[in-house]
Amino acid sequence: MILNLPLNGWIKKARNMQINFSRKFCKIYAKAPEEIKESFKERLLVFKNNKFDKILNNHQLNGDYSFLRSINITGDWRALFIDSDEVVKFIILGNHNNLYK
Repeated sequence: MILNLPLNGWIKKARNMQINFSRKFCKIYAKAPEEIKESFKERLLVFKNNKFDKILNNHQLNGDYSFLRSINITGDWRALFIDSDEVVKFIILGNHNNLYK
């Protein structure tokens, strides 16, 4: 599913990396506060240029979530995703307490 982000020149592929969004991610994104949506768009642009940029704090999760990676959207909000070599799929968006309870 492609998330309808109002990014100027939004391209599904970035540096040989395809970015997809789960249905659940899209639903949460649609209901998220505007400041979270704006922060996600800004972080996504950074991610497309360098998914390991320090500001993102991109890291592998542990335990039941060990198949996922996480990036920081704000101080408390995270976006969780699956990263295979050329395809990234964002799975869920939420604040720290809701994601890891």
